[in-house]
Amino acid sequence: MGLVERVDAAIDAALVQRIVGCVIIINKDGQEIYARAAGLADREANVPLRRDAIFRLASVTKPIVATAVLRLVDLGLIGLNDRVTRYLPWFTPANPDGSPADIRIRHLLNHTSGLAYERVPADASGGLSGPINSLTETLTNIARVPLAFAPGTGWAYGTSIDVLGGVLAAINGSNVEDALGRYVTGPLGMVDTHFHVTDPARLSTAYADGTPPVRMGEPHVILDAEGHGTTFSPGRIFNPAAPQNGGAGMAGTTDDIMKMLEAYNGRPGLLAPETVALALTNQIGDLPRREHDAGKRFSFLGAVLADPVAANNPSPQGTVDWGGAWGHNWVVDPINRITIAVCTNTTFEGCNGPFRDDILRAVYGGKDLT
Repeated sequence: MGLVERVDAAIDAALVQRIVGCVIIINKDGQEIYARAAGLADREANVPLRRDAIFRLASVTKPIVATAVLRLVDLGLIGLNDRVTRYLPWFTPANPDGSPADIRIRHLLNHTSGLAYERVPADASGGLSGPINSLTETLTNIARVPLAFAPGTGWAYGTSIDVLGGVLAAINGSNVEDALGRYVTGPLGMVDTHFHVTDPARLSTAYADGTPPVRMGEPHVILDAEGHGTTFSPGRIFNPAAPQNGGAGMAGTTDDIMKMLEAYNGRPGLLAPETVALALTNQIGDLPRREHDAGKRFSFLGAVLADPVAANNPSPQGTVDWGGAWGHNWVVDPINRITIAVCTNTTFEGCNGPFRDDILRAVYGGKDLT
């Protein structure tokens, strides 16, 4: 079978019982070689999922914000070693020992700042649910909690990119959305990517893992394998008062996400070539990461594949990937010039469940990657 047949088979095997709906786009050498919208946008109303469906993006928001920051680096408006307090003087969390923390822009980009999701206080939000505060109030409340470690001494996934959103807004003299529009979503033509929904009729319904998946309530708690709960608020995207969390707050289409990813895989114009190369390389050295991320390091955008065998990953060393908790995953393979954007409406299966690996194996499972 060719790539199209393999990917089709992986999608068909997952629909109904594991995935309600998905849109998958695959590019090679900047050209589309696969695209399919499959399943349902609203199962209960029997509404088919279209290619132009809008999804809540969760952490797919992060590389959009990171791209804007890297664009500012190219323009000389910010430096990777700048202190965060240069732009947000009031953002002054403490180290675990109580001493003042020295957080730099690069610490936020590569998640070595010490800001961890496990330490988000009850009066703040990481963007999936929680209090409806202004972004300034949200970040101020986050800053009151000591860091998990001194910046640069560890790695933890958390609200670093939310802070970067605040930095962007401060530099641009605007809110986060307008800053992103100026530096990324506008130049790339990402017309449907916002902190609000431009066309509610195109918004895909949110579902949670189950056999078959369960339509999410408001709010909806999902337990992971360790029994830890994550609370989701499907209605949050409709609330204009919700903070513009740069780590998880946007909605958009799969085509828009592909436009952003292609800026790192051959589409010229937005970022300098040396900035693209920097963004895709390991930025955390040998700092420990999560046990289930064996064989991977972290860049300014996502996980970098350092050891394909240890990671049980069929893509080549140097591939960068990540996802979004609402049900998405993406891949930038600079070796084969392959870019994969997968958006689903099923949490967590589409993000870090078997479906992600099924699609990856389908893409790389043949002698010919076309």
